[in-house]
Amino acid sequence: MPDWISIDLVTQYAVKIGGAILFLLIAWIIAGAVGRFTRRSLEKSKLDLTLTKFFGNLAKYVVLIMALVACLGIFGIETTSFAAVIGAAGLAIGLAFQGTLGNFSAGIMLLVFRPFKVGDVVNVNGTTAKVTEIELFTTLLDTPDNRRIIMPNGSIFGNTIENITHHPTRRVDVAVGTDYGASLKEARDVMMRVAENVEGGLSDPAPQVYLQELGGSSINWAVRVWANTPDYWAVRERLTQEVKEALDEAGIGIPFPQMDVHFDPDVSDGFAGRAAA
Repeated sequence: MPDWISIDLVTQYAVKIGGAILFLLIAWIIAGAVGRFTRRSLEKSKLDLTLTKFFGNLAKYVVLIMALVACLGIFGIETTSFAAVIGAAGLAIGLAFQGTLGNFSAGIMLLVFRPFKVGDVVNVNGTTAKVTEIELFTTLLDTPDNRRIIMPNGSIFGNTIENITHHPTRRVDVAVGTDYGASLKEARDVMMRVAENVEGGLSDPAPQVYLQELGGSSINWAVRVWANTPDYWAVRERLTQEVKEALDEAGIGIPFPQMDVHFDPDVSDGFAGRAAA
């Protein structure tokens, strides 16, 4: 054995190494228990499964990192400088992955606050589609014509979110224009009968026929019927068709946009004279 290595030195480091290994083993057991406890607690609070697993693993690795830093102190390594290096590295990584981390934080906010859930139809960032899956970095959307859209969570959480299917019922609005020569009372009664009897329409809230305005070519109405959200489009189509058929049967026209053009007699004569010349 070299002169600079003494039995006391070997014994001292052997004890430290053995103690560090034992400490890390205990820390590993504690970290696993902390992770499982965190996951179980979050599962009881009915947090999203993806987020539950993430926070459980995060708690586990935080305990392990703290144990590792403590072990470095046992061997005389300056942990403050080590922490500074980790902080600097974390800052550099954060700047490099700024967009990715933004999507990650937005994903956590979406999973925590739940502005929508899987199966909802949403309108966000100019896209209307059904939510298929919510991940930590992206959200998967399927459009009505069966296109898959993968949207970064940052683009969702930073914009206005319209959850179209959030409520169990929706109001169906159908715009209708009638002739100026038609009786307002008769037109209202015809459309009200349709609104009250359309298949799939709800009686509470009650249907409504609303006189909107005296337009340029027609008297404009809004026929409003409430329906269960899954039946919205079917009720809208039936209501539109039955209103048209009922107005036709009652002899009430639905005019198209038109314009009346009147010529000044003097101007008309001038045009005629130039044409004859």
